[in-house]
Amino acid sequence: MARYPFAVLWDVEGYLASLSGVSDNTRAAYARDVRQFVTWATRGGCPSPADLDRTRLRRYLAYLGTRGLSRRTVSRKAASVRSFLRYLSRTGTITTDPGRAMRTPSGPARLPRVLRAGDAAALLDGVAGAELPEADVERAIVLRDLAVLELLYGTGVRVSECCAITPADIDLRGRSVTVLGKGAKVRRIPLGQPAADAVGAYLQDGRAALVAPDFPTKAIFLNRRGRQLSPRDARRILERHPMPDGRRVHPHALRHAYATHLLEGGADLRTVQELLGHADLATTQIYTHLTRERLRAVYEATHPRA
Repeated sequence: MARYPFAVLWDVEGYLASLSGVSDNTRAAYARDVRQFVTWATRGGCPSPADLDRTRLRRYLAYLGTRGLSRRTVSRKAASVRSFLRYLSRTGTITTDPGRAMRTPSGPARLPRVLRAGDAAALLDGVAGAELPEADVERAIVLRDLAVLELLYGTGVRVSECCAITPADIDLRGRSVTVLGKGAKVRRIPLGQPAADAVGAYLQDGRAALVAPDFPTKAIFLNRRGRQLSPRDARRILERHPMPDGRRVHPHALRHAYATHLLEGGADLRTVQELLGHADLATTQIYTHLTRERLRAVYEATHPRA
């Protein structure tokens, strides 16, 4: 609390406690954004939230613009501030909510680079084809890595959702996985046979070697210390397993590939929205742009009169 002397006056902790139904990562992002805003405000001659007005909010947006942040990042930070000011208004800390007029330029959505189906297959086949070490822990790591990668690409789950999966969430016989997503929304996702086989092999022949009695956890995926695999651990898995051409990809790239390949295969947008756990269909629509761009690229590269 000493690091943020303004916290009591601005009720930052009360706001963060009110964020029910959001993931730990989302709450951490809101905390960073709101504390940054309150620090800026108090240092800039606004010691109390009652002193806030539209002019100061416009100055804050201008300040963010001078930091070289992307439009998307500025929009996210502004959304955090608007949420915070709504809370202050709702709890009576401020009488009017100046955040209602706070607007940021949306800017064009940045299209993520997506692995082609052949690239994804090459990545997974390369890991699956690796020779299994004789040492129990090293063998478990190889089996775990393949299970994580197959699950990320085979279900499109977020990396945080993947890391939180427990044995009760996996139905290998029915080939499905249940995850708790953003907004505390539960969704059940079909599990492909390669992913089911990889997870089954890890559970049968690998996980026990990673369990640490001092750190009991229900999570399926464990790191070398026996603790629940973290998103950072998952990123390191992909760093250890580059593409055949040497490229390294982020776990979220497998989620992008999952969605794009479903649409290219004929899946409808609503179904993909449900599978990804998107609250807004507009978020899923970015993948229709990706597939259109890919189709145009193929057309221009192959048709004699393109």
